[in-house]
Amino acid sequence: METQNNINYERIAEAIAYIRLNFKSQPNLDDVAEKVNLSPFHFQRMFTEWAGISPKKFLQYLSLEYAKGILKDQQATLFDAAYETGLSGTSRLHDLFINIEGMTPAEYKNGGKALSINFSYAETPFGNIIVASTPKGICYMAFADDKDTAFNELYAQFPNASYYQVVDMAQQNALNIFKSDWSQLSQIKLHLKGTDFQLKVWEALLKIPTGGLNTYSNVANTVKLPSASRAVGSAIGANPVAFLIPCHRVIKSTGEFGQYHWGANRKTAIIGWEAARMDILKAV
Repeated sequence: METQNNINYERIAEAIAYIRLNFKSQPNLDDVAEKVNLSPFHFQRMFTEWAGISPKKFLQYLSLEYAKGILKDQQATLFDAAYETGLSGTSRLHDLFINIEGMTPAEYKNGGKALSINFSYAETPFGNIIVASTPKGICYMAFADDKDTAFNELYAQFPNASYYQVVDMAQQNALNIFKSDWSQLSQIKLHLKGTDFQLKVWEALLKIPTGGLNTYSNVANTVKLPSASRAVGSAIGANPVAFLIPCHRVIKSTGEFGQYHWGANRKTAIIGWEAARMDILKAV
C-alpha cells in the first residue's frame, strides 16, 4: 500500500521529469502544475514541503548552467579542497565521515557464506529504500520501487548469507542522512563487496561534497588512472550503496546529469534537493 509520502514523491518526480526535459524554456508554475494535475497553489505547497524551496528556485538548480558553473569553479582541486574544508566548521560534510571496509577475499568469493545480514525497508524523500547491514556495517542500500525485486537484488549480491528482516542501529544511523539535522548522524561504516579498484573509486566518490558535482574523467584522474574513464564508469555503476556513496554526483563533462542506476529522474531530484539543502544551510 502506498503512503502519502510516496504518492507525493511520485507526483514530484513526474514534475521533475517535465522540468528536466523542458528547463530550456523555463516552464512556469502553472505549466508544471497542470502537467501533474494539481492546482498551482497545491503544487507549490507540496513541492516546497518536499524540497524546502519553491519550484522556481529548484528549477535554477536543475539547469545546465548550474552544473557547468559547479564544474568550472571546482577544477582539479575539487577532491582535496572538499576533503579539507569538510572536516571543520558546524556545517561539516557528513559524507566524509563514512568509513569503508572491504570484505575479506573469502567473504567476497563465497557469496557471503556465514554472513548474517539484517535488512529493512524505509521511506526517503525519493521513495522507498532497502537497507542491509552486517555486524561490521552497511553492506547494501538501494531504492526499492518494488520490495520483492529489491530483496532479490540484495540476495543476488550475497546468495549464501543468512537474512533477517530486522531494523538495527547501523541502519537507523545511516537513514539519518536523509534528515536535515545531520548532527544526529554518527560515523557510518560500510562493509562492502568489491574489487580493490571498485573500492578505490567508491572512496573517491565520498570526497565529492554535498551540493557538488564532478565528471567521470575527473574521478579517473583522482584515482590516478586518467585513461580509465570507462572502467571508472563501470565501477560507479556497480555502487551497491545508493546515496551514502554519492554516485549521483558524477555527471557528464557537458554538464548534463546523465543516467543513474535508480532512474535519471531520481538522480535529478537528488542533485537539486542536495543543492537546495546546502543553500538553506548557508543562509542559516
